[in-house]
Amino acid sequence: MEFRYPVAVAEANTRALNTLTKNLNDSEAGREVFNKILIELGNSVERYPNWHPILTLPPHKHQKTASSISELKAYAGIDHTVLFVKGFVTCPYSEDEANQLVKSVNAIQGLFAERLQTPLYSDYAYPVVIQASDIELEADGTIRSRDALAWCTQHLVKNAQNAEVAETWWSMRSCILGHPHGSRSSLLVNQHTGGHMRKILEALNNSGMYGPIREWSLEMLSEKKRKAISETLIRTAINCWEKSCNNFEFELRGETCKAEIRDTWNDGDELSVRVMIGDYDLCVSGFSILKKISYNLATQMANVH
Repeated sequence: MEFRYPVAVAEANTRALNTLTKNLNDSEAGREVFNKILIELGNSVERYPNWHPILTLPPHKHQKTASSISELKAYAGIDHTVLFVKGFVTCPYSEDEANQLVKSVNAIQGLFAERLQTPLYSDYAYPVVIQASDIELEADGTIRSRDALAWCTQHLVKNAQNAEVAETWWSMRSCILGHPHGSRSSLLVNQHTGGHMRKILEALNNSGMYGPIREWSLEMLSEKKRKAISETLIRTAINCWEKSCNNFEFELRGETCKAEIRDTWNDGDELSVRVMIGDYDLCVSGFSILKKISYNLATQMANVH
């Protein structure tokens, strides 16, 4: 489905409001607090880009940057958490954990945490608001372009030293834009910023600093072409299938493909088909029903060298 910013904002904020207020005895009071949080932290989001200060400012025991707040010791004790552009709200059931979380976060330069006095999520929870102090928003509610570009570039360059291969925009955009996102924008990054992030990544890739480009993702193709590739692989697998063996290999245009075919219900009416090229370089799955093939692209693994 095409990414539409106003629709995505409305859906994300509605989900967040429902999560934080539906179980409260006084949901109206919770709604008022939620509206203040939206003004303070921006719109609700599903996942941060890897360069976001919420992820990069806390110390991390591994050299690689954390991809989730749950990986960071500074946020120990978080529970029932809802993310927003500038920070997040978390609602632990332990007051001691809430107090310790505030203390731990406020010891980190660039982050600020505080307890809320009005319940959220549950009347028995102790909500805490955590935000990155230096994040400023554009008029559209996304992170200010110059800051987002600087943080993203610093993150990309930092990771170059230990890189073995370069990864394309199509495989990296979720890490760069956050979730939910479209082809070059998200609830955190507008199209202007996202377009420049892509140019920066491609320039770094072309410089050779990461090594050879590793993949070419099916995401860069239209849905029609992705379906055609999936259907071709599944049809070819069925045509090469010898019913005595459910797991087999076949060749297609010089590529060795591994296939698994089984009778879904053991009644001869439906076949479950899975085809893989390489070690998950590309993986598709689908069904053959009465000589008609339906397909489901495993897009998270759909990459071709």
